[in-house]
Amino acid sequence: MVSTQRRVHRWPQPLAGHEHTIWYGADYNPDQWPEEYWDEDIRLMKKAGVNIVSLAIFSWSNIETSDGHFEFDWLDRVISKLHTAGIAVDLATSTASPPMWLTKEHPEVLWRDERGDIVWPGARQHWRPTSPVYREYALRMCREMAEHYKNNPAIVAWHVGNEYGCHNRFDYSDDAMHAFQQWCKKKYGTIDNVNDAWGTNFWAQRLNDFDEIIPPRFIGDGNFTNPGRLLDFKRFSSDALKEFYCAERDTLAQITPNIPLTTNFMVSASFSALDYDDWGNEVDFVSNDHYFTPGDWHLDELAYSSSLVDGISRKEPWFLMEQSTSAVNWREVNPRKEPGQLIRDSLAHTAMGANAICYFQWRQSRAGAEKFHSAMLPVAGENSQIYRDVCELGTDLQALTDAGILSSKLAKAPVAIVYDVESEWATEHSTTPTQHVREWSEPLDWFAAFADRGITADVLPIRADWDTYDAVVIPCVYLMNEDTAQRLRAFVAGGGKAFITYYSAIADEHDHLYLGGWPGLIGDIAGVRIEEHCPLTDMFPGALDHLDVSNGTVVHDIADVITSTEPNTQVLATFDAPQQSGMNGRAVITVHPYEDGAAAYIAGKLGKDGIAKSLPKLCEALGVDCDDSPQSGDLLRVTRVSDDATFEFVFNRTSHVVNVHNPLGEVVVSSYADISADQITLEPNGAIVLKS
Repeated sequence: MVSTQRRVHRWPQPLAGHEHTIWYGADYNPDQWPEEYWDEDIRLMKKAGVNIVSLAIFSWSNIETSDGHFEFDWLDRVISKLHTAGIAVDLATSTASPPMWLTKEHPEVLWRDERGDIVWPGARQHWRPTSPVYREYALRMCREMAEHYKNNPAIVAWHVGNEYGCHNRFDYSDDAMHAFQQWCKKKYGTIDNVNDAWGTNFWAQRLNDFDEIIPPRFIGDGNFTNPGRLLDFKRFSSDALKEFYCAERDTLAQITPNIPLTTNFMVSASFSALDYDDWGNEVDFVSNDHYFTPGDWHLDELAYSSSLVDGISRKEPWFLMEQSTSAVNWREVNPRKEPGQLIRDSLAHTAMGANAICYFQWRQSRAGAEKFHSAMLPVAGENSQIYRDVCELGTDLQALTDAGILSSKLAKAPVAIVYDVESEWATEHSTTPTQHVREWSEPLDWFAAFADRGITADVLPIRADWDTYDAVVIPCVYLMNEDTAQRLRAFVAGGGKAFITYYSAIADEHDHLYLGGWPGLIGDIAGVRIEEHCPLTDMFPGALDHLDVSNGTVVHDIADVITSTEPNTQVLATFDAPQQSGMNGRAVITVHPYEDGAAAYIAGKLGKDGIAKSLPKLCEALGVDCDDSPQSGDLLRVTRVSDDATFEFVFNRTSHVVNVHNPLGEVVVSSYADISADQITLEPNGAIVLKS
């Protein structure tokens, strides 16, 4: 269930005798290398400015070498070397993957897929979160680690687990089934309430007791599982992993109460395995792993995701636990980073509130599934461009520290974009109007479109305080309950400006469709009434594959069929479509006054370019400031503020040289930039940080 109380924010403190600084480092896996490499690793870390490493993440088999036999000597030695060199340790529980002796002795800890097949060892995360056996062994490991290192001065944070749910998000075992039954009992109280929530009168799925509840196991190719059950199973799966994390966390905290604890989330635009905003209540500080999207979306997706992490952290400092110096290993094709992007990306994360910049990993592996994954020290060694960039970045981060960046936070933007993970989960079902629409893509499009108009928006989870902003975007918030609708109603009534898109307020929290026309509970705010959707596709000859809009934009994938508008609703754009389609002349962009505020409605998927082109007139009609200058979108500007300083981060968003005219403030850091008295020239992938 969603947590309601947030833990007090606690940040890793510097080693004794050291000053606060931006944490800089990587995952370090010394047990993958002969011990004679360790001194060389530490020498090169110090040269690069590394001051923290995450240690022992996948080291269970090298620490507990057999059942109950623990060998800490090698780990003690490397921690001592790191501490002597002034490098702090973010120590992992090592429970991310079990050793082979454990799964051999207890194969019942292995998770099962939806067909009931066992997921065997040979990779990682081959354990089920609801296994009492696995929990017993994992918590014993946590106790041993905490007892052994409770007085070690090198340990500044606990790294609990690792990327929970990356591979074991869904488990369909009997352990999971029994836990799901108990979760439903706690959530709903009676089986009748479950039946109501899941609509089980459809297809004879009515339940008589909680022991009839099963996970959404394999139901046959081409068949369709119950949407309510599937949505709740996704909620349960996030909660089951969270409960496991909390058990590990609490075991450590009981023995080492003064060491802050975290676990690394995986927040990116298109990945929503867990309810990370809910998980944000359970960590002492938020951490995230982020890997870049190759191509045109690289910078915008990174900035969007980092802004969302800042929202999850409620603008408290957060820790970038993993990123790549260049290529990753897990895509079908793994592009390298372009020159300048290693430094530019880290500065962008810093701009968005990260006070720690780390990588996977320190030394590139020679063997194993991640051997082609880039690292701070690549296989090419010290004499490599990646390592030289790593050293330059270390210098830059120290310069930012010296300039006072740690006392600043990401400034509040004029616009908030709302992200709702449960709406994303619901739109993933296979029986929606179109499989080409997902909740996650729309907020990213709006973030990039605002950037095209010179506005860097904040991205906030739906539970955060988006209703304290001047303007808010409600993008494809498919599930909307009474509380959210009332928040939006009060926000607009009080003078707020809202941009509401298609596919919003379609269903309640159980994925039951609203009756009487869409957008459901907020039709009075939007000032429009929609009777059905108009999916767009080229799959069928002669079908509508797009809809032209009177303002020169184009709608793809899906449009709303607006059948009526309120008398005082202003129509800014209509569809230009074949007459027989029934869409010609229908409203697509509207603005409706509501008490002291106003709401715009956008009745189709315009994409980033279409939104950006529509924004000037939309903003004018709503009374929202919007830069309409030709060069406004060439630069991404992000501001961090403290009581006595302002830091402006400026990034080139284009593939050509861009000039920054009359820059205000002193240049603290620059990369791929030419600086003169009255102008700064940013090359592609260039970045500067100004202090005033």
